Amino acid sequence: MRAMINDPHDGILAIDTHVDIPWPPGPSVFEDGPRCVDLPKMRKGRIAATCFVAYVPQGKRDAEGHEAATVRARAMLDDIAAMAPADGSGGVLAITADAIEAAYAAGKPGIVPVIENGYAVGTDLANLDDFARRGVRYITLTHNGHNAIADAAIPLPSLDDPQTLYGGLSDFGQSVVDRMNELGILVDISHTSKTTMLQALERSRVPVFASHSSVRALCDHKRNLDDEQLDALGATGGLVQITIVSSFLKAKARTGDVTVADIADHVDYVVKRIGVDHVGIGTDFDGGGEVRDFRNASQAPVLTAELARRGYGKEELQKIWGGNFLRLLRQAEAFAAR
Repeated sequence: MRAMINDPHDGILAIDTHVDIPWPPGPSVFEDGPRCVDLPKMRKGRIAATCFVAYVPQGKRDAEGHEAATVRARAMLDDIAAMAPADGSGGVLAITADAIEAAYAAGKPGIVPVIENGYAVGTDLANLDDFARRGVRYITLTHNGHNAIADAAIPLPSLDDPQTLYGGLSDFGQSVVDRMNELGILVDISHTSKTTMLQALERSRVPVFASHSSVRALCDHKRNLDDEQLDALGATGGLVQITIVSSFLKAKARTGDVTVADIADHVDYVVKRIGVDHVGIGTDFDGGGEVRDFRNASQAPVLTAELARRGYGKEELQKIWGGNFLRLLRQAEAFAAR
């Protein structure tokens, strides 16, 4: 690590890998409004690209539930695509690593569509092909509650979930991982059980990642990754994108008690454990993520300054803020193009 640099965020291609959108549709993304992330805040905070999430809450694992989940995901993906109008007045749909870099070079916010919860896939692999055509770059295998693909870290008693349903990935889930690899869709293991995560990592022919998780050794939450999981990600070229949900950063914390220093502590831990090539940032803004001095996208440079204060140089900051995720995207693209 090098000495602290002036305006450490300057020249950084920053990517936030997990941001929710309001649903039903709410305040405009084109105006500086109540959302944590909108296009004006992205510009002010110099966030080059954002992975906007089509989030599907877990429901019953039956035909009706699966159909409703798929329909919702498609509608939300349409809403995300509309952030990049053809007249160029908004962002740019950036569904490849090269496209993200081109959007950054052009000074346009990059819009990256993703899905949270494989419940949207239902039990039909053809839905994956449809999502790929819509530009989806990753799918979080589960949310809270087991689905047809895999066991989640947090079962839902309201759905009569047992602690484990499949012992990790289901047979269908293994096929889902295979097809995602073939389509160039990254496998996201945030929200999955530890067994699911390790099985997905073993099954996938492209490194997997956690789009919005933190470190369990620093905050003992079921959604965080323990040392064995971090080591497995590091050994296979994967990533953990540190999320800024206060309760994932510090035990029994309130938002006002947590700062960018706590986020940086989690980054530091991963860097010391498995290296700077295996960590990034996935805020979960507009889905619960925020801390006292990083409440929206416009304040991203505050985190960068804290990391620089700790000695991270420009090259390391670029890896953390986007370079590592771009590497993973390129690996997924290369595998799909074979």
